[in-house]
Amino acid sequence: MESKYIFLIYICVGLFLCLLAGKIVKQFKLPNVTGYILIGLLAGIICGTHQMEHFFGKDVAQEMVTKFDVIKDLATGFIAFSIGTEFEFKYIKKLGKTPIVIACLESLGATVLVAIGIYIVTGNIQLALIMGAIAAATDPAATILVAKQYKAKGPVSKNLIPVVAIDDATALMSYGICVALAKTFTGHFSWMTIVEPIKEIFGAILFGVVMGLIFTTLIHFFTGRGNRLAITISMVALTVSVSHIPGLNFSPLLACMAMSMTVVNTSSRWGPVFEQMDRMTPPVFMLFFFVTGAGMDISVLPTIGVIGVVYIVVRVIGKLVGANLGARICHANENVRKYLGIGLIPQAGVAIGLAMMCSSVVPEYANQIMAVVVCGTIIYELVGPIVTKVMLVKIGEIKPENSK
Repeated sequence: MESKYIFLIYICVGLFLCLLAGKIVKQFKLPNVTGYILIGLLAGIICGTHQMEHFFGKDVAQEMVTKFDVIKDLATGFIAFSIGTEFEFKYIKKLGKTPIVIACLESLGATVLVAIGIYIVTGNIQLALIMGAIAAATDPAATILVAKQYKAKGPVSKNLIPVVAIDDATALMSYGICVALAKTFTGHFSWMTIVEPIKEIFGAILFGVVMGLIFTTLIHFFTGRGNRLAITISMVALTVSVSHIPGLNFSPLLACMAMSMTVVNTSSRWGPVFEQMDRMTPPVFMLFFFVTGAGMDISVLPTIGVIGVVYIVVRVIGKLVGANLGARICHANENVRKYLGIGLIPQAGVAIGLAMMCSSVVPEYANQIMAVVVCGTIIYELVGPIVTKVMLVKIGEIKPENSK
């Protein structure tokens, strides 16, 4: 059978398994996201790449992996696009500086505490700085989808969405600074180490704004619902694709967020457009978390050692302490101070990407860093959505009728 038909079969199976998993976890009052990841993890164990190579050949197996990576990239773009719609200037003005301060301090808290913890355990300042930088990253997808699934409303939910959005930028900046510091200990320091993350952040924002202005022009010119949906899919796909062009290397998350943020602040017709998108994207998100689960290699769990335990535990402490401190500085609501940090536990794509980049700084630790980050991803992605839901239910931001 041709690979394209095998790919379609995998998509169909993945979607049906996600639907089934959603029904099962609902009986245990768990978020759908958890079900999608678990069923993907199970499918990855049963029908992993090695089994695909056995039945279909190595070339077909690798092609399947590549094609599913495209789905993950597209889903990430839609998630970021959805987050950007929350950045309407009138809304942000009401929130004030609180999300920015919390995002900066929760990233700093995770970076500093993890770096200190790793240094105490290993005595290696370079490894400590790199691991600390990676700890800053948070995965917005799981948190946002839990809040949307249960229609969460309240001070914590309102602040949580912009915080996880800003977190991507703060994580990239943290990584650039820590890598530059780490390189000073090897004598290979270059200003480009700091310039590159700045270019990635501000280049992505500028590119996203330009794409947003084009988007606004197109939805004013094409008024049909089908046409506008086609424009939305095309613009998100184009933004993600261009962001990955070698030499540009923009953050697709920031670019897509900047694009939708521009649209909501320059057009009065964005409401119906995004409403259509929300109805179209659930299958894409299902596949995203299914593929994320399928790509998790649980065999790395026993290999992480003390470094892994320190990273996984201390990162959460850093996020909680940093978020609490930021909320206190801004005199935020008591629930925001106590509980917002819990919604920052998930970690996935950005962290893995940063871990892959670290091989040029500490090549002797590259495999160990990747094992720790992958292990952390498995734990954070499974536990994060559950504790986020429990937290939002506890403080009353998820109504009892919506929590089932």
